[in-house]
Parts: sequence; C-alpha cells; structure tokens
Amino acid sequence: MTQPLAPSAVHYEQQYLDLMRRIWTHGDERIDRTGVGTRSLLGATMRFSLADDAVPLLTTKRVYWKVAAREMLWFLTGDTNIRELVRQGVHIWTDWPLDAYRRATGEAIDRNAFEARIVADDAFAARWGDLGPVYGAQWVDWPRYEPAGDGLFRRAEKGHNQIADLVAAIRAMPGSRRLLFTGWNVAEVAQMALPPCHMTYQFQVADGRLNGLLFQRSCDLGLGFAFNIFGLAMITRMLAQQCDLEPGEIVWQGGDVHLYLNHAPLVEAQIGRTPSGAPKLRINRRPSSIFDYRIEDFEVVDYTPQAAISAPVAV
Repeated sequence: MTQPLAPSAVHYEQQYLDLMRRIWTHGDERIDRTGVGTRSLLGATMRFSLADDAVPLLTTKRVYWKVAAREMLWFLTGDTNIRELVRQGVHIWTDWPLDAYRRATGEAIDRNAFEARIVADDAFAARWGDLGPVYGAQWVDWPRYEPAGDGLFRRAEKGHNQIADLVAAIRAMPGSRRLLFTGWNVAEVAQMALPPCHMTYQFQVADGRLNGLLFQRSCDLGLGFAFNIFGLAMITRMLAQQCDLEPGEIVWQGGDVHLYLNHAPLVEAQIGRTPSGAPKLRINRRPSSIFDYRIEDFEVVDYTPQAAISAPVAV
C-alpha cells in the first residue's frame, strides 16, 4: 500500500517564496496584455499535503480566505454576474465590468458607486454586471446542442454539469483517468470578461484518499495564487467529503507564471519574510450535495499570518 508522504522539515510555503524569488530575479521581462509589464517563466509545479486538515494558506502575508471561499461557492452556482458577490462584500471581479462601463460610457464612476448601482438596479446589473460565460457557466452549464431540424442545431435548455458528473464518476469509477473538469471552452472564450486562468482541475483516488491537481494557464503569483491554491484545497476537500474519501495531496501546475513589475514592493517585502505556522481548514457540516455548502460550513484555525501586503490588480 502506498503511504502518505512524510511531512517535510521545510515549511510548505518555502517553495512559493523560492519560485517568487526565481521569477523576480531571472524571469523574462515582457510587456503583457495589460500594458503593465511582467517578469515571467513557463512551467512551475508545487505540491501540498492536505493531511490532518492542512491547508496551504500563505503565512508571509494575510490571505482573506473567506473571499476565496465565497468565490468558489459562487462558481458552483453557475452564476456569472458580480451582483451576488458584491452583496457579500466580494470585490475581486468588479474591476473588469467597471472598466468596460467606463470605456463604453465615458463616465468616471468610482468602484463604490458602480457596485451600489449593481446591487440596487436590476436592469443596470443585468447590463453591466455580467462577465460572460466565465468559470461557473462552464463548470455546471457547459453548452449542449440538439437537432432543430433541417440539419440545424439549437442550444439545449440544460447544459452539461461537469461538477455533478465528476462527483458521480469519483464514486462509480475511482480508477478513472477522466476525473476532471475544465473552464476552457474554445467556442466561448471570446465572450468572457477574462478567459479562465485556473482552467483545468483533475482528481485521482489513491488508497482511500482524493488527490487534486490544478493546471493554471496564467498565474499572477503575487496576488492570484493565494486564492487559487486555497480554492484547489477547498474543492478537493468538498469532493472528498461528498465521496467518502480522505483528502490527500494537491498539485499546482502553472503555465505562464508571472509577477507584475508594479508589484515590486509586494515581492520584495514578501520574499524577505519567513513563513511559519500550520493553519487548518475544517468543514463543519456535510450537506446533501456539493452544491449545498454555505460559507459558514468552513472554518480556518491556527492561522496567524504576517501583515497584509496590498498591490494593484492589472485589468
């Protein structure tokens, strides 16, 4: 029987800091889509154990894990409008529709005013709050098409729910190499406010444990990664609970992994800090399905990070 990997004496976060230092000192400097500029490398891997409720939250800066958790739960609803996120005080998706609104109207509206209109005005939210067919739309409502006569096809009312099928497949075929879901729908990428960065998740059952892997085509290592790795740990734990398995290990693989040039204060502050502590993520209730979790079901304990480090988001 394969035994779990023994815990390392090196803190789990050190691999992240080493990668950050490597990119900052040796990455290829380039002008990117945002015009801000990055230092980048292609291809990186990190592994983290989920044994004993472990969760790879960064400790060298505070990570607001409830924001990441609310985003993951929002993805699983299939919603693509920022309205519900804004109602919960989550602002991480606002910059894209706000930028689109400013460019389209010329109005120099600030974020608070824009979000207030999103919450208060149904028509405004429908027009300006939708992100297109991003993550959740693909995860739980991937388009299906059915014959419409005369050789034509029309979109079916109900799409393909990759998450529901994944749960069923883990239970029924734990040895399968097809235990995955993806958000990269080539036909709809152009309609998305932002094409999926954390694009493909794959899972493996081994000796009663569920391992999870994320391939991320594009990773903002300074800001985005902290949420991405927490999200991978969270959904792996949810799936394990729903399928009567123990959480095992998660593997993160980055394609274009980069640091923005205007994040120099963040990078230099963070690589100068020493990671410490062993936070734990607990799920305090088992709902009837993977779609019925609530934010209050999740609890992080023993998390004592160093101070938050702010940095601008490149849109």
